[in-house]
Amino acid sequence: MKTWLGRIGFASLGLALAVFVGLAVWEPIAAEEGTAPPPATYSAEIVRDKFGVPHIYGERDVDVAYGIAWAHSEDDFATLQDVAAMTRGRYGAIAGQDGAVFDYAFHLLDAKGTVDRNYDSLAPDVRALLDAYATGLNDYAEQHPGELKLGDLFPVDGRDIAAGFALRQPFFFGLANKLGRLVEGEEYLPDPGRPIDTALPLPGSDEGRNLGSNAFAIAPEKSGGETLLVSNSHQPWRGGVAWYELVVESGEGWHFAGATFPGSPYPFLGHNENLGWTNTVNMPDMYDIYELLVREGDSGLEYELDGDWRPLGTKDVTLPVKVGPVVLPIQRTVYRSVHGPVVKNDDGYFAIRYGGMDSIDQLDAYYRLNKAETFAEWKGILSRLDIPSTNFLYADAQGNIAYYYNAAIPKRPGEGSTDWRGVLPGNDSALITEGYYDFAELPQYENPDSGWLYNANNNPFSAAGSTDDLSPEAFPAAMGIETKSTNRARRAAKLMEDANRIDRSALERIKYDVAWEREGYVATALDAIAALDFEQERYAEAQAILAGWDFTSDGVGRADSLALLILRQYMGKDYNGEPLPDPRAELVKAADFLVEHYDRLDPPMGEVLRLRQGPGEYAVDLPLDGGSDTLRASTLWDVEDDGRLSVKHGDSFLMFVTWERGAPVRSESIQPFGAATTRPGDPNFTSQAPLFVRKELKPVRFWRSDVLENAVRRKTVTHPREGLTVPRDES
Repeated sequence: MKTWLGRIGFASLGLALAVFVGLAVWEPIAAEEGTAPPPATYSAEIVRDKFGVPHIYGERDVDVAYGIAWAHSEDDFATLQDVAAMTRGRYGAIAGQDGAVFDYAFHLLDAKGTVDRNYDSLAPDVRALLDAYATGLNDYAEQHPGELKLGDLFPVDGRDIAAGFALRQPFFFGLANKLGRLVEGEEYLPDPGRPIDTALPLPGSDEGRNLGSNAFAIAPEKSGGETLLVSNSHQPWRGGVAWYELVVESGEGWHFAGATFPGSPYPFLGHNENLGWTNTVNMPDMYDIYELLVREGDSGLEYELDGDWRPLGTKDVTLPVKVGPVVLPIQRTVYRSVHGPVVKNDDGYFAIRYGGMDSIDQLDAYYRLNKAETFAEWKGILSRLDIPSTNFLYADAQGNIAYYYNAAIPKRPGEGSTDWRGVLPGNDSALITEGYYDFAELPQYENPDSGWLYNANNNPFSAAGSTDDLSPEAFPAAMGIETKSTNRARRAAKLMEDANRIDRSALERIKYDVAWEREGYVATALDAIAALDFEQERYAEAQAILAGWDFTSDGVGRADSLALLILRQYMGKDYNGEPLPDPRAELVKAADFLVEHYDRLDPPMGEVLRLRQGPGEYAVDLPLDGGSDTLRASTLWDVEDDGRLSVKHGDSFLMFVTWERGAPVRSESIQPFGAATTRPGDPNFTSQAPLFVRKELKPVRFWRSDVLENAVRRKTVTHPREGLTVPRDES
């Protein structure tokens, strides 16, 4: 018996080991094999300044795109691999459950199918650019095998790069929240915009996200002679949508300074010699949700449309989910109707249709915008609506400034009779949208009399001052243009309207403003807390401290830390159109947190709010100011073990651009950390952090003579590899 039991034990152990080995190795084997781009030759020069910013040169645009992939890989190949995994539906094999969420969205939105249907219609030069960029990633991966996170992730090709665009673009106008609530079966929040049956906006009723940005454009007559543009994006400081700064120049006329996201072969914002632009997230109603009537038919699931029953598209997918040392295969089913992707939850089946669906034309548009030379050419590209969303603020060397509320908003049939802000019946084909509002029908400003324009993720009806602002009543309610404002917007509008002149120094003061207006959710929070009765001394004292707050997040006043913690919660709920928090609970939570970690209710805010990056030789731990909704933005943070708030989202890539009559363009920029954000052994892991916390900028080396004069490292990369490396002062 004992021998028999021993055999059973060894057999079970052997089976367990076999299962473990299988779970450890199945995912790369089962993954679809990647395809390398067609054979081609590329050569790019990468020159870096003392901050590590890459300046990439090539005879052709494709040479530059190849060099962009190389330079970015040198600084952050870890994140580029994450993005590559997302484009294959394999991110869960790296990031576990969090990554599997992206993989589910990859299949649900049919990112690969979108590319398969549309890739060949892209212009040949765009496809060549994507293939060149993919080749750069492949070459770096081949030459640095020790950095690879996932087996058989490379090679990638231009289609994989395009799939990344198809996957990520819809989430910039709020689709992530919409899909998330559908998947979880949570209460459906009304879509953005004012109700269909009224002409008056309802502030605070729109869904949003905890993202944000500021943008400013100043005409010469307002500045005193210069055209000024400020790009002040608020993005995560790490990960797949963290900005990466670069300057590019080719012999084919592509010369641009700005920033890009991992996985892109060109910058998304910045400037060339003649013009520039920046973006802020806008949140129009670009999606419609349909509740489907579904039944089990003879050949599978069916849904009703116009009295007929149609097959519901179904596809079983395997999501790789890393758990410890193994990767589990999790089976899920994705659905699709004529409306679009379909989500099943406990309440039924819901289809979603959104602006820009089944399109990758933005790949062409961004490239063309980079190379545009005139206002008319640039506007003509934008007016195609190939880029489905985001506000564009523009300025140029001729003194033009403009703001376009860019959005592919569905043209909704029967606008006056249907409430498009809620869930629609899915059995009526008359409610399925086709086409979009024309570009000319969207809110836009060109050269307003005020001489200035701004956006801070607010509605487009506060942008140029009270005498120039558009009226919401001029646009149909069914367009779903958001009605919300932000503290940043209220402050910017006030400061700019009060200024007689907005020159460079005045614009810096506005951009770095840390004050709050006593309006909106700020007033609601403070009034509610002031009205409370507290018997416990700690909370009564906290209430009194908050009552004396000076409405700034400059780190000087006693109440700054309390206000920082409390208003962050109110800002998040207000921005997402959710019920505001309980004032008693928020004061108690903030007071308890400060006493637990600082043994006082009024620690200096600079001790609480920190810019942290490390560990390692170049680690930093520096004090920050600003708040979740101030123009100097410290939006989101992680609470670390010592109670410090380590900021992870807020002011990110910041650029000031100046065109002075008769002089070449010049610009300055800053990032929170540095160029090599995932390389702790690189000095540029954190080289910009001290400047960032001091609100200082560094020069952008736009002109080649300036670049070479300030070069620290310089080399040439080629494909096929020829060993053309020319180092210069590797210190």
